[in-house]
Amino acid sequence: MPKLAERMRRAKPSAIMVIAEKAKRLKAEGRDIISFSIGVPNFLPGDHVYAAASAALKHDSGQYGSNRGADALLDAFLEHLRAIGLDGYTRNHCATGIGAKQVLYNLYEALLNEGDSIVFPTPYWTSYLDIAEIVGARVQLLPCGPEQNYKLLPAQLDAALASKPRVFLFNNPSNPTGMVYSQTEIAALADVLLGHPETWIITDDIYNRMVFDGVGYHNFVQIHPPLRERVIFMDSLSKTYGMPGWRVGFMAGPEIVAKALTTLNSNHITNLPEVTTAAAIAALSGPQDVPLARCAEFQQKRDLVLAALNAIPGVVCPRPQGAFYVFPDISLAFGKSHNGQRIDSDVDLCAALLEAKGVACVPGSAFGEPRALRISYTCPTPQLAPGMQRIQQFFAELV
Repeated sequence: MPKLAERMRRAKPSAIMVIAEKAKRLKAEGRDIISFSIGVPNFLPGDHVYAAASAALKHDSGQYGSNRGADALLDAFLEHLRAIGLDGYTRNHCATGIGAKQVLYNLYEALLNEGDSIVFPTPYWTSYLDIAEIVGARVQLLPCGPEQNYKLLPAQLDAALASKPRVFLFNNPSNPTGMVYSQTEIAALADVLLGHPETWIITDDIYNRMVFDGVGYHNFVQIHPPLRERVIFMDSLSKTYGMPGWRVGFMAGPEIVAKALTTLNSNHITNLPEVTTAAAIAALSGPQDVPLARCAEFQQKRDLVLAALNAIPGVVCPRPQGAFYVFPDISLAFGKSHNGQRIDSDVDLCAALLEAKGVACVPGSAFGEPRALRISYTCPTPQLAPGMQRIQQFFAELV
């Protein structure tokens, strides 16, 4: 039998989906499972989004669309950029994709030769590493543990960029930690970036409208406009609008990069579907009451989860101010046992927690931080408090 391409040796399934699928299987078997594993918002977009999709079906052209994205969709995205403080972009600075993940994959293909270096902070979203390995890039990780609130320090960034990596990838608000960088923190990192003109900068900011406590969203380009020549901003409808299955992602950056992604689109996806495009335009341009309400609801859920975690002796959890995750340091459990099952790692803990209490979380090692686990608190509200109580019980039973 012929063999697969060598790159497939480097490809692996998402660790997040592995946990989610196991929880789904146990639930199908009749187990009482509460899942804090997968990062889906668990709400649906407003009625106007479905109305736009329905209207598009009735007037379907049946034709190919633009490789870059429909003009009306790009215009709606540009208005969104202006609303979050990113002015000065045109359609030629933008491109679309089948979700932000495909946009990110295209960016890796467009910016990284095999053997080139990409640098990003740890904890990281799992696909950052997985895609880098597929395309043959060298990864340099910048450890940002709970002792520094999971945030990158300017000195760390300066030292890493001294080796002139091809790409620096930055995520704010963060998945998996939920941490949000303040304007002062973004400015300090932007000052460093100015001194390293050889490196492209990707900002994965798909949670930019899910920010709590009034801290606001901030971007390097807002602080230092000259960085616009090297910064590529990524966004998505998935989290803000409750549309992960619709698969709409965006980028805004230098024209040369947007053109490259448009060319790549022409060789695989061709274009976003017409119905999806209509729904996306409605989401961006229509009433914003649903995402605003959900953001307020997620802040309340964040408070509930943090209070439950802070009540567990020895668990440390920096306070997240965005997205819908908490990322507690649970290393106090290592070396202990639960119901006779020894726990020596985050993977052991998540397996024992799922088996004993029916609660699914993702081990922190999937994100490059083996002292932690990720809790996604987007489950239905009635499940949240019972799920956290089960976690508290689990830790209380450790010996």
